[in-house]
Amino acid sequence: MRAILTPKRFLLLAGAACVSLSAAASAEQPEQASWLNRKLGAEARADALVRAMTMDEKMQIIRTWFPPKAQGMPGAPDDLIPSAGEMVGVPRLGIPTLRESDASLGVANQIEQRKGDTATALPASLATAASFDPEIAYQGGAMIGAEARAKRFNVLLAGGVNLTRDPWGGRDFEYLGEDPLLTGVMGGAHIRGVQSNHIVSTIKHFAFNAQETGRMIVDARLDWAALHESDLLAFKLGIEGGHPGSVMCSYNLVNGDWACQNKTLLTDILRGQWGYKGWVMSDWGAVHSTAKAANAGLDQDSGAELDREDFFRERLKAAVASGEVPKARFDDMVRNVLTGVIETGLYDDPVPATNQPIDTDAHARVAQKAAEEGIVLLRNAGGMLPLAATAKRILVIGGHADVGVLSGGGSSQVRSTGGVPVEIPLKSGPAASFARTTWHNSSPMRAVQALNSGAHVSYVDGTDTAAAAAAAKAADLVLVFATQWRTEAEDVTTLALPDNQDAMIAAVAAANPHTVVIVESGGPVLMPWLDKVPAVLAAWYPGQRGGEAIANILFGKVNPSGRLPITFPASDRQAPRPQPLGLDRIANDDAASNAGSAGGEAQGFTADYPEGADVGYRWYAKRAQRPLFPFGFGLSYTHFRYANLKVSGGAALTVSFDVTNAGPRSGADVPQLYVTPPTGGTVARLSGFQRIELQPGETRHVTLNAERRTLAAWDEASKGWHLAAGSYRAAIGHDALDLVLTGSATLADQRFEP
Repeated sequence: MRAILTPKRFLLLAGAACVSLSAAASAEQPEQASWLNRKLGAEARADALVRAMTMDEKMQIIRTWFPPKAQGMPGAPDDLIPSAGEMVGVPRLGIPTLRESDASLGVANQIEQRKGDTATALPASLATAASFDPEIAYQGGAMIGAEARAKRFNVLLAGGVNLTRDPWGGRDFEYLGEDPLLTGVMGGAHIRGVQSNHIVSTIKHFAFNAQETGRMIVDARLDWAALHESDLLAFKLGIEGGHPGSVMCSYNLVNGDWACQNKTLLTDILRGQWGYKGWVMSDWGAVHSTAKAANAGLDQDSGAELDREDFFRERLKAAVASGEVPKARFDDMVRNVLTGVIETGLYDDPVPATNQPIDTDAHARVAQKAAEEGIVLLRNAGGMLPLAATAKRILVIGGHADVGVLSGGGSSQVRSTGGVPVEIPLKSGPAASFARTTWHNSSPMRAVQALNSGAHVSYVDGTDTAAAAAAAKAADLVLVFATQWRTEAEDVTTLALPDNQDAMIAAVAAANPHTVVIVESGGPVLMPWLDKVPAVLAAWYPGQRGGEAIANILFGKVNPSGRLPITFPASDRQAPRPQPLGLDRIANDDAASNAGSAGGEAQGFTADYPEGADVGYRWYAKRAQRPLFPFGFGLSYTHFRYANLKVSGGAALTVSFDVTNAGPRSGADVPQLYVTPPTGGTVARLSGFQRIELQPGETRHVTLNAERRTLAAWDEASKGWHLAAGSYRAAIGHDALDLVLTGSATLADQRFEP
């Protein structure tokens, strides 16, 4: 399948119409055009381009237009594609126009700006993370990158790696969970897949963008050491693994200053400590100054029409002329953009001039595979699943499961291939202008019927609890689809299922003991009915082929292998919340949450995160709280045994052990390495993992090398890591609580750079 995702396929289809602008420039300037010399590094080539550019050409590079608001504005290009943004290129130098699209789940077309333009929708990023499979992340990125290229987009605003600190977070479904190692590894693989098409992916939102409530004005506060050990580590791992062409800075303030003009983040850490060479683009509407932002490390103002003022046009030109922004820094801004464009292969391999064919069936299979690996079996009392195709009367309840599967809302919303069977506009709230509650055209009911041709499969919507229970009593098997919708710009106000679904599920389960609950959500939900229901699946937002993926899991065509990338709390009192939140004051304030609404003028507030570096499962461990389902949890239709642990130390911690499929079915397991440093007060954290597939009775010897930054502490004084000498406890587990094998090894004292 990899072959269908290669960028060369699209170039061949483009033919003579796709003559390289770089080649044209070479013909015009054979002597001086050293930027065309592919033997030079990306920075050197970019530097040569900068020297050849005029001031006006440079000004084109450091600002992008926002098509919905830029149409007809003075100076705006006349070839804007309705999308996220456009940077005007320099044809005489072969610098391509950058056309940007959201996002991590597919080529977005949220409110159908481009009439009739559909794309393949991946499942929620939480589902991809739940696979614990970097290859799934890579293939998903390669697929959406191929579609972006075919649609003439060459920058995808993908690569969301913000850690899930707040289980109520509206964008949790766009991210990869609560652990920095899992998030960084999976995020890097996804970015690498996107950029395999010779287009640019971002990594976002840099940094510490942990909530949607007040996202335009909140000052997220945490000491820098804790940030390096959590959120920043996820970004560093993602950059190392994916080499994104661009980093997108976030809306919020970080420790007292806006992220997009935060010198500590953008210059000291990203450029200085990490050596990042690409460009920093702002989030849309996240710029608050000219000289301060430019001098702090912001290279490009994205969608400048959404800023309170136009900071990066005449103001920036004047600041450069006066020396307030040094000319060398201004040239660096342009050079950084061009470095990212060259390094990703886009400069030498520009996108086609016209839209290209897309193999939508093959791409849908990529989305379905991601959903199947990401669905998590949470409960299977009495081995109720997999279901046998013997039931004569199957009842499907709720969630519009007769026609489709739920999708998350906001800038990542994909208008999916096959149409939209249900779409509900929002009547109010910060997301109303750019989000709709939408279902993908992948009916679980139809998929269940296809696997049970002899059964009568019927549907009730579940809004009438008594009617649902009565229908359930007459069925042989009941499949309840519970839904919780989330969107960018708004956090959910409760982890409980909305619209009386909990009462309905309890009533249906009481009426029929053969009830399975499938939860479509963008994060954890509470389950007061859990003990009454024999089987539960976490299906997340399962994407383009979610209905087929769910049916395949339920009826055993696919053995579930997903593991939770996020803890499910037993109650809403267990999970940490930033203090003070000020939820009542700003939850429905458009100016505080929504891009483009002059949020910078709203009254700000601080959010202090009590968990510090101990995000997610480590918070629960420190407080000795048992959640509903722990991080890393997931059941299978077979079972796996671990044995023969060996732990070695010295300069690095390495563990080896045997994994055996001790059950009757082939399946995939995800053994997880958790390590506890000797430092007082620390708790175990994920330091390694590997997804492996085994046949019944098969044993495989596995070796995991602990990521040493997960064992170390950040030393803010020396701006580096310190791994303390001592005995480190290593454990191999099925999840963060079920630790089966334990051992220890002594590590030498080490100090090392980021």
